[in-house]
Amino acid sequence: MKEIVRKYVLQNSLKFGKTDPSRIIGKVLGENPSLRGKVEEVTAEIIRSAKEIDGLSEDQKRKEIGRIAPAMLEKRKEEKKELPELRDVGPKVIMRFAPSPSGPMHLGHAYVLGLNSEYCRKYRAKLILRIEDTNASNIDPIAYTQLPEDAKWITKNNISEVCIQSERMETYYDHALSMLEKGFAYICTCSSEGFKKFSEKKQECPCRKNTPEKNIRLWKDMFKKFEEGDAVMRFKTDMKHNNPAMRDFPLMRINDDEHPRTGKKYRVWPLMNFAVTVDDHELGVTHTLRAKDHADNAKRQEFIQHAMGWNVPRSIFVGRINFLDLDLSCSATKERINKGEFSGWDDIRLPFLVALKRRGYQPEAFIRYALDVGVTLTDKKVSKEDFFKAISAFNKEVIDPKAYRYFFVEDPVEITIEGAHEQDVELDLHPENKKGGRKFSAGKRFFVAKKDFDDFREGRLYRLMDCLNFRKEGKKLVFHSKDYERYRSEGAKIIHWLPAEDRKMLVKAEVLMDDGTTREGLAEEALSKVEEGKVVQFERFGFCRMDKDLNTKMVFWWGHR
Repeated sequence: MKEIVRKYVLQNSLKFGKTDPSRIIGKVLGENPSLRGKVEEVTAEIIRSAKEIDGLSEDQKRKEIGRIAPAMLEKRKEEKKELPELRDVGPKVIMRFAPSPSGPMHLGHAYVLGLNSEYCRKYRAKLILRIEDTNASNIDPIAYTQLPEDAKWITKNNISEVCIQSERMETYYDHALSMLEKGFAYICTCSSEGFKKFSEKKQECPCRKNTPEKNIRLWKDMFKKFEEGDAVMRFKTDMKHNNPAMRDFPLMRINDDEHPRTGKKYRVWPLMNFAVTVDDHELGVTHTLRAKDHADNAKRQEFIQHAMGWNVPRSIFVGRINFLDLDLSCSATKERINKGEFSGWDDIRLPFLVALKRRGYQPEAFIRYALDVGVTLTDKKVSKEDFFKAISAFNKEVIDPKAYRYFFVEDPVEITIEGAHEQDVELDLHPENKKGGRKFSAGKRFFVAKKDFDDFREGRLYRLMDCLNFRKEGKKLVFHSKDYERYRSEGAKIIHWLPAEDRKMLVKAEVLMDDGTTREGLAEEALSKVEEGKVVQFERFGFCRMDKDLNTKMVFWWGHR
């Protein structure tokens, strides 16, 4: 019975991370119908076995099920999701991604940029990162360096060009003047409230009748004579259009805010739809992929493109990922950073890419998530827990084959195991790379985590991982055996450990957790060779990234289990 139960518990725990006993008992009874009269005994064995097996690392579970029931070992499958084909593909595909420079990139950016990047990779296309910084009142200067860095990281260096709109002002002016000369646009001096009333009545405002010559005079006045709000440049559409957003929408406005890059050099600024349309034309953009809340913007841009005789890029829209309990607001986050609530954009508690990168998340994980969601118009509501469960699973697929294993003993307590013999223990740095590399000289004294020490119970068998078995007898801990099978047959709890004979050989380590707290302890000597930026797996603790070596201790950032 124990053998049958154990293999099904191992299989279930591997598949779901934690055993679900309700999924096991039917399989056990199905394999051995004679156990139907012993349901209580079988259930008790499932619970006992699950408690032990859930405490094992995934590597240990796979190793054991591969030994006792290899046919049940599910191979890791990498299902590659394909993007739907682009329509109207010509000899060259050019796409763009255009974040606002209000801060660095967050999780929402990763989804849309990931899809853009994978399309460009698929079609060997050009991907432009365009920083749309024509609104001086909503710019964080850090974005000019951080956005390109984030984009290059998340796309795995798939950015072909970085374009900054504030460096293209003369281009916008040239096209604005051309539109005024051709009669496609006009300078409107109505107040915003006055124009709104005309729009609501589906009537043209008087300024629409201006001659091109008058519009050009008023255009020049926008640079020197008019104040903010006195005049805007509007595109001529149809004031009777069913959608009010399409009625003579504005293209250029006056903004006297100081710009972080250009200062007070410019005061007449393009609005988003005009700048985007000009840029898409000038840069040769053929396809756009963006959130579906830009659908109206795409229609406005198409009006301009048709009027100017420009090609209309093929638009692809996707639904939004609405994070239910994650704040992705750059402005709100910046305010909290300024108040000292967070240490910066890379604070471990924040959902920004610069912080997640520092935790050891890999760009492939975000790309796989984007492909898994796919190109869909359906909005998706995701909790923080569910998102990180998914992204961590993808990330584990990427880092697990490369992350070396080490012992980290949190809040260490020294114990002595009576009767233990001196021995040299050598463990592999990785379960699939059988070359050793982790050497321990063990005697009677060991360090174990305080939480494990507090759990010691009279008479119960325990095992120091890959070292020895012992029991608690009264106030003593007594050596039992080295036998692996013996520990397994009695369901001993596995404990990770460090030798305490020579503490100087151990490494002080600290792990910064995702809630901002820290875990301190000792780690094995081999950890001292880990370079900054490397992701490791602390046995029975989780994946962590080496952040910095302070000489007195090594600091890691928590990733995930």
